[in-house]
Amino acid sequence: MDWLEALILGLVQGLTEFLPVSSSGHLELGKAILNVNPEKSLMFTVLVHGATVLSTIVVFYKDIWRLLKGLFAFQWNEETSYIMKIIISMIPVAFLGFFFKEEVESFFSGNIRFVGSMLIVTAALLALTYFRKTNQRKVGFLDSILIGIAQAIAVLPGISRSGATISTGLVLGVKREFAARFSFLMVLIPILGANFKDLASGEITGSAEVGVMPLIVGFLAAFISGLFACKWMIKIVRKGKLIYFAIYCLIIGVIAIIAA
Repeated sequence: MDWLEALILGLVQGLTEFLPVSSSGHLELGKAILNVNPEKSLMFTVLVHGATVLSTIVVFYKDIWRLLKGLFAFQWNEETSYIMKIIISMIPVAFLGFFFKEEVESFFSGNIRFVGSMLIVTAALLALTYFRKTNQRKVGFLDSILIGIAQAIAVLPGISRSGATISTGLVLGVKREFAARFSFLMVLIPILGANFKDLASGEITGSAEVGVMPLIVGFLAAFISGLFACKWMIKIVRKGKLIYFAIYCLIIGVIAIIAA
């Protein structure tokens, strides 16, 4: 992988992590187009995911700081309740990570036909939100587990994590802004946990296969583009424009299946 390929893949990751079009699916498509070996790019994938987590923290730092202050007040309050909902939402994806890690990783093998099929599933999920007009509730405890199940399903390349979680929240009747914020905050710990677990286990063995410069370029590209995409996505959800992304995912999914 050279620095230009890293720049392209970093931009793809940063933009598609927050937009409801599946970052993992687009990374798989990008690797196939650029002829990048998926097995030799695991370090790069982990790094650019870390970059988008950092961009999420930057965008939501006020919310994160408020939640932490409420947590360390050591009393049951709105912030503690919200953190508990986030923890509950993590259970399904944590279950997959601990017991079905190898099975999940087997889907990341450059199977473009599968990615295209899952993009069509994402399109269907986003299209459902078009028919839900009344959204006034905050995220409840039952909502958090159902949104968490959607996040677990979205580990498959081609199913958008933000698209699946936000769509689930909207279909359940959660207010658009609350659904978007919960979707972005709930992913922080699972991604960081998965990355640290891989690093600690020695499954990721440094940067020899990719090179230091591509890693740096990819990280910066994913971080900067992620900042813009995160803020943009919040505005998109507020305006209820997800149907356009449904059309996009449908078109790209069909193209991927035909190209495969």
